[in-house]
Amino acid sequence: MEYFKAHGLRRWTHRAFWTYHTPYYFLRRWGLISEGAFRKPWAAHLAWYVRGFTPQAAQAVWDWVVKEFISQHWRWETRNLLDAHRSAGDLIVLVSGGPLPLLKSIAREIGAQHVVGTEFEVRAGRFSGRSLEPVCLDENKAILTKAFLQRNSLEVDTQASSAYADSISDLHLLEMVGHPVATYPDQRLRALAMQRGWRVFPGDDFQTLTG
Repeated sequence: MEYFKAHGLRRWTHRAFWTYHTPYYFLRRWGLISEGAFRKPWAAHLAWYVRGFTPQAAQAVWDWVVKEFISQHWRWETRNLLDAHRSAGDLIVLVSGGPLPLLKSIAREIGAQHVVGTEFEVRAGRFSGRSLEPVCLDENKAILTKAFLQRNSLEVDTQASSAYADSISDLHLLEMVGHPVATYPDQRLRALAMQRGWRVFPGDDFQTLTG
């Protein structure tokens, strides 16, 4: 969204996107729908922005997002944690509701070997403007991650693995591993982490990386 705004492109798409999704925002705020019900359409409809693009042409979008936008918002403490895992030889899988090709660009930047995300439909060599179900959010994060590991014959001891997430909507993914870490968590996830004795980052116990 920031790419198209910065380049003055797809203004009608931008207006349509906000018009469609603003009611979801208020429904969530009033407690009438869940966080997942708010986020899933948002993530799925990001495909509108690259409708008609070839995957090759859209690569300019993903590269700009990583180099010009996300680079301004890194949390270096979490990058340091990631570096420690990479130095230890750990398998790193980036799991997000974002577009899969964008995640691949982010993975190259941070040194993640694999990505699990939301796939955009391609027809006749171009993005159709639709996402493929399921969107990688809520319980689907854990479902898609397990399926990805199995499909690629990646043997992972989940009880010896760590997962880092910031939202209560990531609960299923956190419950999938033996070392869940609430990372800059929202209020609900922080409360749940304290109740269950999960680690919270940043925290005093993160002087060294363990687990």
